[in-house]
Amino acid sequence: MIKTAPQLAVMREAGRLLAQVFSMLDGFVAAGRSTLELDSAVEAFIRNELKARPASLGQYDYPFSINTSINEVVCHGMPSAKEILKDGDIINIDITLEKGGFIADSSKMYMIGTVAPKARRLVEMTFEAMWAGIRQVKPGARLGDIGHAIQSHAQANGYSVVREYCGHGIGRQMHEEPQILHFGRPGTGLELREGMVFTIEPMLNQGSSKVRSLKDGWTVVTKDNSLSAQWEHTVAVTADGFEVLTLQPDA
Repeated sequence: MIKTAPQLAVMREAGRLLAQVFSMLDGFVAAGRSTLELDSAVEAFIRNELKARPASLGQYDYPFSINTSINEVVCHGMPSAKEILKDGDIINIDITLEKGGFIADSSKMYMIGTVAPKARRLVEMTFEAMWAGIRQVKPGARLGDIGHAIQSHAQANGYSVVREYCGHGIGRQMHEEPQILHFGRPGTGLELREGMVFTIEPMLNQGSSKVRSLKDGWTVVTKDNSLSAQWEHTVAVTADGFEVLTLQPDA
């Protein structure tokens, strides 16, 4: 689970490149585009511009480079030529990138056109919940501290936390130990050490936390069809705190 300084340098570069993908998408995601167009644009940008590999493509036999999760879709939404973004949608775009043998993982919410105030608030509070968790990261802290901070922020604002999916260690493999739960009790769980790298990626629902999977075997939606939102960063534990490896320069 512990990355060396040279390994962290490679992961830092992978994270920097992944942040560039989202900067590209900032000017590309818009009403009228299909989610398959987003996937094609991301794959081309990663391969041709960044000279890197879209790590999700082929992982567990997944056939695309990104996940596109719209409105009530919690996670793992599959791009489609028939799925067209429209005014008022909220969409999470989840992307992984490999460079130099190491993987970075991040996701970001986009609000399309004029979004209802309740949907906008969900997106904003999920962003805040992610950062509440990230701010707990330092040597000596516990995994339960991260989960508790996220859960507390979510519930204080009237949202539920999806429990079936969690963050994870990351490095040469997309999914490594430890698992990073987005709920928990402070002072419990694995103790954080300098050199650990993992994702923090809470999924918050407007209604119940319960979810169900669709017949495609990938797409997960809220059981009550309420809206869901997610944000994600890859985070390293440093000597005195944390470093977000996938942060956009202008964020």
